[in-house]
Amino acid sequence: MSHYRRAGRRDGDRHQAKPRRTVEENPLEPLPVSSSSMASPSVPATSRFLIFFDFDETMIAESSDDAMVRVAPGQTVPDWLKDSFRPGRYNEHMQRVLAYLAQQGVSEEVIRDAIEDIPPTPGLPVLLGFLRSHRQDFECVVLSDANTYFIETWLRKAGSRQLFSEIFTNPASFNKDGHLVLLPYHAHGCTRCPENMCKQVILRDYLARRARERGKPFQKVFYIGDGANDICPTLALGQKDTAFPRRDFPMHRIIQDMQRGQPGIYKPTVVPWARGEDVVDCLKKAVEER
Repeated sequence: MSHYRRAGRRDGDRHQAKPRRTVEENPLEPLPVSSSSMASPSVPATSRFLIFFDFDETMIAESSDDAMVRVAPGQTVPDWLKDSFRPGRYNEHMQRVLAYLAQQGVSEEVIRDAIEDIPPTPGLPVLLGFLRSHRQDFECVVLSDANTYFIETWLRKAGSRQLFSEIFTNPASFNKDGHLVLLPYHAHGCTRCPENMCKQVILRDYLARRARERGKPFQKVFYIGDGANDICPTLALGQKDTAFPRRDFPMHRIIQDMQRGQPGIYKPTVVPWARGEDVVDCLKKAVEER
């Protein structure tokens, strides 16, 4: 993993120089529901369950931003760019990285190929196959601090874009000069999250909107993640819901610390996963419950 990513990525205690993903400050204080929401296609109201996916190191086997370092000259970025990171402002840092790639003449084709070549996490194709065969039961959403271009590109290559009703992430697209331009998703007041995105605000907005549209809430909500930034959204889940932290990754370790420090305070059921099949086993049981 690149030096600048280890010093300042989204995954909390694996990058301790970056405090933006910690949850020590009022970790269970509920957040207000925001009016921020992305437009979505019409979704059937028949699905009993809602499942959220993180993207980097949850769906794909590495961070998509690391792939950008590999396409830079010498497969690295200069020290001045690494050192430009500021806590809570990773989105701004990646804007500078992408601008640097543009200055170095890295083309859209090279960037696209690098994203498409990232392998899935172990067992993810099995999990996506299960969800395709149970589309009547599960509404699927991506909630990620990556960006639209990376996620859309990878999902289309994997043949899985149509499985997801919405993708909540930072906007990114190529401008007329062929430069990939990244923007923040929204502004918010959460002190636990970076300035560009609070996943809990997005999750709560989506649950409220879909409950109005469907005329009823989902029976259960599932959340699959890996990083410390996946703690905040799962604090909005209830006892009937399930959080799937990637085993031995920051999300898993933080939940374990919370459970030891304040037993019973973390509400959702916790099912660690190492492979997509671990998630499938749990989802099968949910489907069989009537």
